[in-house]
Amino acid sequence: MAQLEQITTPVDAVVSRMRALDSALPDRDGIAVFNRVYLAVTEAVDRRIDAGAFTDARAAITLDVRFAERYLAAVEATTDERRPPACWRPLFQLRRHPGVRPLQFALAGINAHIGHDLALAVVDTCRRLDCEPAEVEDEFDRVGDLLVSLEERIREDLMPGPDLFQIADPLTHLLGSWSLDRARDATWTAARALWALRGLPDVAEEFTERLDAAVGFAGRMMLTPLPD
Repeated sequence: MAQLEQITTPVDAVVSRMRALDSALPDRDGIAVFNRVYLAVTEAVDRRIDAGAFTDARAAITLDVRFAERYLAAVEATTDERRPPACWRPLFQLRRHPGVRPLQFALAGINAHIGHDLALAVVDTCRRLDCEPAEVEDEFDRVGDLLVSLEERIREDLMPGPDLFQIADPLTHLLGSWSLDRARDATWTAARALWALRGLPDVAEEFTERLDAAVGFAGRMMLTPLPD
């Protein structure tokens, strides 16, 4: 029993922090919208870990916690009036804009977290566990599969009105070209590249900054205010 408590505590800690945010933020706040989505994902991963769905529970826990900590660090940076990573800035800047819809907030947060944070979390995990990215690929894929399955539900729950698939809907045009599945594939490539560059810190830092900026640019487009 003691061993089980040690395994679940790190995930429980990040879940508790997300629940505290959920309680503190107004429902319509863009960070609150993303936080609810991410809390559901993290709780689902926690249940999968408890059920033994991951081949390497230690790697899954480490990846999950390192991943969540990067989002929570961005929230803390903003709370402390420091600049968060570029990938998160559009969401924090537009979080209360009345012309941005909940689905835009949710997917912009997922874009920042998957497109930037997850690649760095894979590298963090490999450093922590002294392993190669290939050794955590199964855990990466299982977490990614869960995220992809939730994306469809998110779109269904947050897309306004019965005209979900009307081709003239501006929200459909704006978000229709973004795919979490493709973003996940790009993230795995970025993680492998960063790991390969670990012996070249200057190049790795430049690569990370460019990745951060590119993901932030995509997020800003996703948060374009729309007419009612």
